[in-house]
Amino acid sequence: MAGHSKFKNIQFRKGAQDKRRAKLFSKLGREITAAAKMGLPDPTHDARLRTAVAAARVQNMPKDNIERAIKKSQEAGGANYEEVRYEGFALGGVGVIVEALTDNRNRTASEVRSIFSKFGGNLGETGAVSFNFDRLGAIEFEADKATADEMLEAAIEAGGDDVESGEEGHTVYCNPEELHEVAKALEERFGEPRAIQILWRSKVDVPIDEEAGEKLLRMIDALEESDDVQQVYANFDMDEDVFQKLSAA
Repeated sequence: MAGHSKFKNIQFRKGAQDKRRAKLFSKLGREITAAAKMGLPDPTHDARLRTAVAAARVQNMPKDNIERAIKKSQEAGGANYEEVRYEGFALGGVGVIVEALTDNRNRTASEVRSIFSKFGGNLGETGAVSFNFDRLGAIEFEADKATADEMLEAAIEAGGDDVESGEEGHTVYCNPEELHEVAKALEERFGEPRAIQILWRSKVDVPIDEEAGEKLLRMIDALEESDDVQQVYANFDMDEDVFQKLSAA
């Protein structure tokens, strides 16, 4: 297990996403509804629903919204959401993973394919990209919650597998199946985390220049605007100054 600092650009502009609160809550609510419908409508007895509710709470989603999303899963005639993962390539050979929850697979596939094409990318077969990523649970804390050594020590004791610490904060990675237990142990020591989620972390990043990066980030924005898309991941490596410049545009 290693603790280290690394500029993160696997996930994209949480700050920008947080400004779109209504859309963020909609996506969180859809995940809660889908989890409750696919499993059990009780977070204490369903691991996926428990994780979805925890993720919503750290984003300050109102309790009433969470309860409505769970209740919606039990309504007769409600939408039957299906999990779909799309994999493809952006300009420069950057691998992109798109996770979606949809009640119309054809509609979502057409929209995602259109967005890839618009920005010079192309969809591939399932597995074409994900082999270059690890599927992990992740718990994020603000930088002032602990020193890098303190977070590393606590993560080891809690059952975590890896830690990344830097000026932007700490991220503890673990087995997705153990996410709730690891998050609970860390929360008891450091307080409520900034985020709890299951994500894809790239094994090898692809360097890209500003021109390709600009199109990539525009493509990601377009994908995130889709109601069906829940998360977007990519294995690109961009100069930090360029990334900040394009993110602010």
